[in-house]
Amino acid sequence: MTPELYRPVATDRIGPEGLSVVVEATEAERIALAKRLGLPAVHALSCQFDLRGLPGETVAAAGYLSAQLAQVCVVSLDEFEAAVEERFVIHFVPQGRLSDDPDPGSPDEIPYSRGEIDLGEAAAEQLALALDPYPRRPDAALPEQGDKTALHPFAGLAAWRSH
Repeated sequence: MTPELYRPVATDRIGPEGLSVVVEATEAERIALAKRLGLPAVHALSCQFDLRGLPGETVAAAGYLSAQLAQVCVVSLDEFEAAVEERFVIHFVPQGRLSDDPDPGSPDEIPYSRGEIDLGEAAAEQLALALDPYPRRPDAALPEQGDKTALHPFAGLAAWRSH
């Protein structure tokens, strides 16, 4: 299956000086990504990758992702516009050579095969990781709480007990 945002780069194109690549999503790709990520819309998505080869056919990628999108507020359920900007470092590693490094500070590893890395899918994954899991419109406020005893999970049992 081809991902929504497919930008293959042959690893042999990455010379000793490295390679810089910009991935920009088209309108159709943004619509497909919004559907995949459960977003109302992705208005713009751009990702700059600075690639360099490492020993063992590993490719290091320092990236900068910028996106404009619509999200749904968890408080009001209203759509609102949001910006996502994220710097990241990832490593593309040949299939079957992922490290066993448990350090959460080490770069994420993405397997590749056939001498080709997919920068589009890497950009889509970085966007998914950068999204706020509980998006909240900047001016959203929780409704005022009235009688707090009625909200208590055992309020109904307490009333029953008093009989």
